Amino acid sequence: MSKINKVLFTGKTHTTVGRAPTGDDHGTVNLALSVPGQSEYDQKFEAVVAHPTAEQLFAGAWSACYITAIGLVAAQKRVALPADLSVDIEIDLGQAGAAWLLEARFLVRIPGLAQDVAEKLAHAAHEICPYSKATHGNIELSVNVATS
Repeated sequence: MSKINKVLFTGKTHTTVGRAPTGDDHGTVNLALSVPGQSEYDQKFEAVVAHPTAEQLFAGAWSACYITAIGLVAAQKRVALPADLSVDIEIDLGQAGAAWLLEARFLVRIPGLAQDVAEKLAHAAHEICPYSKATHGNIELSVNVATS
């Protein structure tokens, strides 16, 4: 698989749930989109029509699906998730020579769980998330899990 050697744009999302998701209740998903040239998730879209990029939309859809998958895996394993569970995804659009590619970076925050348990949940969620399955082997993916 080719790796990007020149990043042209990065779309970012920060996804949380209103309460910890369960197998039969997806909770409320809130997305904060970044804006090109902004380094943080401080842009608020209030009373205006937002114009997110394709990379932001892709990251938002993937993160909504993925955070729900974490909830499903946790419910199956009878692991209680914290209310402040979150997923940050960055999708890079870039080039490797003449080829155009995407790469993804996940930061999964599951405060209060043991690191090994949180990592197992994060990786198992990729096994059932349709977006993760569709992109597996097609784009470079890195996953970091934080428990504090």
